[in-house]
Amino acid sequence: MVGEERLVHDLHGACERGEIVAHYQPQFDLATGRIVAAEALARWNHPELGLIAPGVFIPIAEDQALIHTLGRHMIEQVLAAVTSWNERGIALEVSVNVSANQLTTLAFFDLLDRDLGRVGLPANAITIEITESYPILDTPSIAIRLDELRQRGLGISIDDYGIGYSSLQQLERIPATELKIDRSLVQDGSVQSLALMTAIVELAHWRGLRVVAEGIETDEQLALVRELGCERAQGFLLAMPMPLAELESLLTA
Repeated sequence: MVGEERLVHDLHGACERGEIVAHYQPQFDLATGRIVAAEALARWNHPELGLIAPGVFIPIAEDQALIHTLGRHMIEQVLAAVTSWNERGIALEVSVNVSANQLTTLAFFDLLDRDLGRVGLPANAITIEITESYPILDTPSIAIRLDELRQRGLGISIDDYGIGYSSLQQLERIPATELKIDRSLVQDGSVQSLALMTAIVELAHWRGLRVVAEGIETDEQLALVRELGCERAQGFLLAMPMPLAELESLLTA
């Protein structure tokens, strides 16, 4: 196993060297079967160690205060991709993950607002995914900033919903447009998980939110989330995360 000290050292400057790249996992509309969106996922293409999973390097980025640089780098890649698609008449929404740490800084919101204005994209082409696995501090002030983005048309998605910190409180405080049901609930198969997913979908629809089911790996899971009323789904059964070029080939096939 590669030592953490090596990874910490090498992660510094990885964005600048072009080693952090976005892979995209398609999201499918469950009513039509069409690809309507994609989630941008960070991958570290280390020149010696190969592809390093985000579960390894994202915690290091958080701990080393590199998450802001990494987050900005990911948003720049996403904006470039969506701008290119928009110019070619390809309509595809893209969601990009944002950590609780990024949300605590005004600089993040200022840069996002400036970048969107610079490229001239329709705001609804981008969704900000907020992970529900970690607590968001200073929620009231963050909610105000997120609401400003939502007023511009950006999507606000609560990721990993159903397993994290104070799920209902987060939903009440954050001006979300979408919920993503955590993969562990989708894959569990227990009566308890089914009841919780049913309640989540009903609550989301009552609040006017779209529901995305994550982690679809079997036909049975796909049938279940469709029956529950989820609007969208993603998972290995439907499509693996892929480099930008592969996604573009899929979209134009």
